Amino acid sequence: MRLPSLLRRTPFRLTLLFLALFVAAAGAILAYVYFASASEAQARAQADVQGELSALTAIHRTRGVDALNQALVERTIRGGPYLYLLTGSDGKIVTGNLSVMPFDLKQPRQAGRGEWSTFRLTTTDEDGRVENRRSIGVILPLAGGDTLFVGEDIGGIEEYLSRLTQALWGAMALVILLGLAGGLYVSRRVEAAMGGLNRVVQAVQEGDLKQRAPLRHSGDELDELGQGLNTMLDRLETSMASIRHAGDAIAHDLRSPLTRMRAKLEVALIDAEAGKIDGVDALTIALDEADQLLKTFNTVLAIARLQAGGAPDPKVFDAADLAADMAELYEPAAEDKSIDFSAEVEKGLMVEGNQPFLAQALANLIDNAIKYTPAGGAVKLRARRRSSGEIEYSLTDTGPGVPEEDRERVVQRFVRLDNSRTEPGSGLGLSLVTAVAEAHGGRVVLDEGPGAYQGSGPGLRVALVIPPAPGSE
Repeated sequence: MRLPSLLRRTPFRLTLLFLALFVAAAGAILAYVYFASASEAQARAQADVQGELSALTAIHRTRGVDALNQALVERTIRGGPYLYLLTGSDGKIVTGNLSVMPFDLKQPRQAGRGEWSTFRLTTTDEDGRVENRRSIGVILPLAGGDTLFVGEDIGGIEEYLSRLTQALWGAMALVILLGLAGGLYVSRRVEAAMGGLNRVVQAVQEGDLKQRAPLRHSGDELDELGQGLNTMLDRLETSMASIRHAGDAIAHDLRSPLTRMRAKLEVALIDAEAGKIDGVDALTIALDEADQLLKTFNTVLAIARLQAGGAPDPKVFDAADLAADMAELYEPAAEDKSIDFSAEVEKGLMVEGNQPFLAQALANLIDNAIKYTPAGGAVKLRARRRSSGEIEYSLTDTGPGVPEEDRERVVQRFVRLDNSRTEPGSGLGLSLVTAVAEAHGGRVVLDEGPGAYQGSGPGLRVALVIPPAPGSE
């Protein structure tokens, strides 16, 4: 299923889901109200009957059956919701406001043990209408063989529950209407938000990466989804722009090396025709130029990959070990040029990143420092932890340095200053170092060196600063 189709169907499903959940919750609450009310009314009526029965059995127990008969007569004359019937041991009615025992004992008679039941009591009101009202009562065998029935007409409770049922059904209808209205309201809001997302998705499918999802700044899940989509599109647009830029840059930046290579080959061909060099020397020149061109191409491609996708395969390792290894590797080269090379490396500098890329960046810094420092000068490599917790590689030399106004420009690709034209290179060294630093969430800082050193120049200090590995600060 395509995403836009899914987005269009989501509001309808959300409406049904909201309505179902709302009605289910409201129905459960209304059902609880009904059953709780019915149970409470039943329990209250049973408690009233039990209280009346206890009072009458106390009279019978303390004063006998005659006193009980007298009490029933008084209660019958007084009227009220209670139902009374006293029968003798022969089953004949002695006293009460009922003409027949509502129900029979289902268990063998045992004095002091009552049997509860509900039943229908047929009565005639003042207008002559016959009513069949629900009642509750208990039959209690008494000592001496008599039987006492005490009950209560709960027809009023039944009417109350009937009215309550009607009210609850009305409430349920209102709940359904409110749930439907609420579901439609919510679905409209969702549909509006989804419509914006749908338009953005369709535009992106058609190739427009500049579209962004509208945000309502409500802080809900739809806003989070829109924000996530926008972040993803930002990264996608950046990556695509980097890829396009990399292709354009490669085509543009390799024009000069290819032109230079062609010129050298043309000169070598002329010299070979003039007998100044043989064909093997011409091929050697061509191979050297091709190697240099491939090196330049690989460097440009590495920079483009770093800018587009960040550092690949990051791992935690000790930056101090890398600095020590690089110092040991480049110390002979410095000695060959009569340069005083030293290293100051702290221990336990854990970082998370791509070690080969960081090694290449550090190699570029050391190689530049040695290349541009004249004989008799000094180069110092440091690896330390800053007060901010960041890890810093720094190279300080006593070479010609970089003027302050050129320090932002010198880290760009194929930029070479006038004082470096005499040395071989393509102007990609610091550009690669900057790409590696940014891919690791760091930066490159260029500062003044140690000052004039034996008249050779102000020098330069280049620092590659990257964040430490998580949890290692």
